[in-house]
Amino acid sequence: MTCRLTCLILPVLALAGTVSRAAEPAEAPLTLEQAVQRALAKNYTIQVETLSRPIARAGLTEAYGKLDPSLQGSYKDTRDEQPDLANALGVRPLADITKETTASLALVGTLPWGMTYNVGANTENERYTSNGFADTYRTFAGVSLTQPLLRDAGFGATLVNVRLARTNLAMSEWDYRGAVTDIVTRVIYAYSDLHFAQAQLRSARRSRDLAAQLHKENTRRHEVQSMSEFDVLSASARVAAREDNVLQAEYRLVSATNALKQLISDERTPALLDQPLAIEPLNHVADAAPNPAADFANALAQRPDYQIARLNVRRGDINRRYALNQALPRVDATGSYGYNGIGTTWPDSRRDTRLRDYSAYGAGVTVSVPVTFSAERGRYRAAKLRHQQASLELQQLEQTIVVSLGNAAQQVESTRLRVAATREARARNESMLEAELKRLRAGTGSTFDVLYQQEQLSYAEINEAAAQSDHIKALAEYDRQLGRTLATHHIELRAD
Repeated sequence: MTCRLTCLILPVLALAGTVSRAAEPAEAPLTLEQAVQRALAKNYTIQVETLSRPIARAGLTEAYGKLDPSLQGSYKDTRDEQPDLANALGVRPLADITKETTASLALVGTLPWGMTYNVGANTENERYTSNGFADTYRTFAGVSLTQPLLRDAGFGATLVNVRLARTNLAMSEWDYRGAVTDIVTRVIYAYSDLHFAQAQLRSARRSRDLAAQLHKENTRRHEVQSMSEFDVLSASARVAAREDNVLQAEYRLVSATNALKQLISDERTPALLDQPLAIEPLNHVADAAPNPAADFANALAQRPDYQIARLNVRRGDINRRYALNQALPRVDATGSYGYNGIGTTWPDSRRDTRLRDYSAYGAGVTVSVPVTFSAERGRYRAAKLRHQQASLELQQLEQTIVVSLGNAAQQVESTRLRVAATREARARNESMLEAELKRLRAGTGSTFDVLYQQEQLSYAEINEAAAQSDHIKALAEYDRQLGRTLATHHIELRAD
């Protein structure tokens, strides 16, 4: 996979402290794109965020469940004894006994515009003492409807949870994209930091070896009485000091290696620390100067955080409109239509309903008006203010993107110039060190000047490596600010 971060050919730098096991062949150096691919497959942050989309999708399924019809049935058997007062002779008559059996079965549900329906049948059988407990089955089969006219009326009120769930699903998609973008950028940073740590260690070892070589030469000259003991001690002191620099650089290299391992591995045991890791040398290639003014519109279209903020405004508007609907009085139109039946047996009464000889219908209106509407008004006002807050946050984010994009573009240009400047500085320091060595060997120079130039060369080498690392990170950051990190690395997210 190619991208503008593709490495140029540089001398391969071995990782200190990460040597392959003796019995195993050395692992091939890891390229930046390979590191990115490993992170996509194994990074725990991405694995965790991957579950956000199925969770949001399950929430949408749950919201649609409000429209699913349900089958409701009931059965009830009761016996009721009603006692009577005693007569003039003090005798209490037998109690009147009523036995009642009821059963019902209906399909109940809600339609997208708010209407609720009940399609089914119910049967009751009442027996009395007075009729010798003879069976009398009364059956009704039909439909009853309730249509809200104000509160809870219309698609907006009925489907509010569906629309919120859809918005949450869209936000989860952008959240996932943002998480992947962040991890890819962090991998580039860690890869660049590891490259810089390698350069630091290489420079520290080279500086130490140069000091050791100078100490060896000074010792030989001192033995033939051509150099003072002070020059020997000066070189020896610098060897010790630079050995400390090597130890510190080795620690920084181990830390940088572990940081990259954590991003690209799912290993959860101490074996992670022992895994060998080598990377390809890293360098930048020529890149076009960024144009934040021209790229601003693309940043708004591609940045996950901006798209999430836009969806948050939409969610606030959905809640605001629903709260406004809930501030209305409840006025419901009701209606029913069906057929009655009667018989001494349940099949007889059911036969009447099938013949449709005895119709039953009704219509009406129910009204419920809160006295103060204080709760409804409070909820609407809060929803309205939250919507305004989300809109202002979106505007604030637009301003932040303008500044961040401009800063990232300036950083790209600054690091590009630093790479050229530090490369030139390193080359000149190499020449100056060669010149000082020639002067020392000719008897016109000093040990102090040579040691100083060795240190200056080490600083120049580290500065050059830092500029290269910072430039790679600046390019990655500009991609992140623009929202094109995934496109740059040819990463396509699957829709699960």
